[in-house]
Amino acid sequence: MASNRKKVMVPHTMGKEGVALLRQRDDIEVVTFPASIAQAELLPMLSDVAGIALGGTPYRRAEMDASPAMEVVARIGVGYDAVEVPALTARRVPLMVAGTANSTSVAEHAFHLMMALAKRTPALDAMVRKGTWGDRHGGLPMELSGKTVLIVGFGRIGTRSARRCLGFDMNVLIYDPYVPAEKITTAGCERVTDLDAALPRADFVSIHCPKNTETVGMFDAARLARMRRGAFIVNTARGGIIDEPALHGALTSGHLAGAGLDVFDMEPTPVDNALLRLDKVVMSPHMAGVTTESVAGMAVVTAENILSVLDGKPNRDNVINQDVLD
Repeated sequence: MASNRKKVMVPHTMGKEGVALLRQRDDIEVVTFPASIAQAELLPMLSDVAGIALGGTPYRRAEMDASPAMEVVARIGVGYDAVEVPALTARRVPLMVAGTANSTSVAEHAFHLMMALAKRTPALDAMVRKGTWGDRHGGLPMELSGKTVLIVGFGRIGTRSARRCLGFDMNVLIYDPYVPAEKITTAGCERVTDLDAALPRADFVSIHCPKNTETVGMFDAARLARMRRGAFIVNTARGGIIDEPALHGALTSGHLAGAGLDVFDMEPTPVDNALLRLDKVVMSPHMAGVTTESVAGMAVVTAENILSVLDGKPNRDNVINQDVLD
């Protein structure tokens, strides 16, 4: 029986609910590995692995070449910029993502950053701690009601972010050239087809698009300059979509009023990153999609994704490279 078991590798940070789902199968052998494992250590471990769950560990052609028995690669999340999809597709190995398991968490966090910026939460908190109540009228908070938000990307997370903004009586603009207009208008939002033309209309810009060749550097100095003076930008998608030096310039010049960042070009971002010295920036360490609920949910979905492929019944909705299923 043991010789017929398929080996599945999971990072030690994977939620226990998903690991338990895999371990309850007699035909699956679960092997854990450090989430921060070096490539040189990982490659030799892949020789007889049928499925692997990935946190932030890169999986590219070298990893694929070292995995002759690989049947499925699954991300514990929805972003897959650290995975070389063509390398998987060439071997007809599906790349799976966690569907909507962390979508609510990210949408809430994006809205939380917008709220923290609008209400000046860090600054007001500091005034109470320092006893400088006399400074509280130096820069007043603002209401979200009646303000305009431009959401870039109307997928699983963008749609949920839009609903939260609509719930606070905001005007919601959507830029996503890959989503039908009807889906956007039915959701109570306004579809915009020209990003540059829409930017001056927005008090807030919230980024929810994937990181790819189209979106890297999407918000460069020129595009940030098109934003309304005094506007805010929030990024809970991926680092690199906003040009960090350009953002620093837009904030220090006073053109933008603030930024909410959960993601950075380099992670962990260096402590000497100039953005870290700006009071106008509210930050978190790539935790938007990580909550008690989402960790459990993503782990379960990831385990189900892996098992669906190994059982010959792949969950098509969560497969990125759909052509490998044909």
